[in-house]
Amino acid sequence: MAGHSKWANRVHRKTRQDVKRSKIFSKYSRALMVATREGGGNPDDNPTLRSVMEQASAADMPKDNIEYAIKRGSGELGGVEFEAVRYEGYGPGGVAMLVECVTDNNQRSVAEIRNIMSKRDGKMSGAGSVTWMFELKGVITIPRGAAEYDDVFLAGAEAGAEDIVEDDEEYWEIRTAMGDFHRVRTALKDAGIAIERAQLSMIPTSTVQVTDEHAGQLLGLLEDLDDHDDVQHVYANFDISDEALSAYEEQSA
Repeated sequence: MAGHSKWANRVHRKTRQDVKRSKIFSKYSRALMVATREGGGNPDDNPTLRSVMEQASAADMPKDNIEYAIKRGSGELGGVEFEAVRYEGYGPGGVAMLVECVTDNNQRSVAEIRNIMSKRDGKMSGAGSVTWMFELKGVITIPRGAAEYDDVFLAGAEAGAEDIVEDDEEYWEIRTAMGDFHRVRTALKDAGIAIERAQLSMIPTSTVQVTDEHAGQLLGLLEDLDDHDDVQHVYANFDISDEALSAYEEQSA
């Protein structure tokens, strides 16, 4: 079965191949500014900023662009003020969804996100209506070709990892408690294991089985939301069949 993690890996692969890099860099710039404003411009003291910096670098965002965004977030340079907001709702098949955005105009963003959801048979809901269905976890994604499973398991487990998810053919996904995230990531790096991505993520505590009838509509909604300039992350608690995911990928290729 395919769930949100496998979908997120698909989006990540697509992002790396996307020739329109400026859109990706714009999202990282906003995330860097907000992380700096909320936790300071020193990545050694601001784990959120450090995580976003690493993700931006992995996406080949120029170092000068990263430094510029941090300076804007610290107030050293002028410019538009951005804020982090979270919207909640339900997608096709009753799937719970969290949409995390960085915006300079909350009223505009919420109207646009509501419009995207309604077009795909989704709907917005009130604050706190679905957040309780998710837990904040550290998520570390490792390409399967980067190391042997036993080495990944041993390094992760000794540092406090909670679980290794194996439902993706290309990646292992290590999950940690939020407080153990950086220790596990450091242990994997020290063991010489290449990390594709490392970030804090909202993981569903339970999932909803989505029928093939609703799968295409749901995946289309996820993709439309991800394409929105203000959207940083979309989380959803679904399971769909591998056949439905493959069919959607072929259709949208």
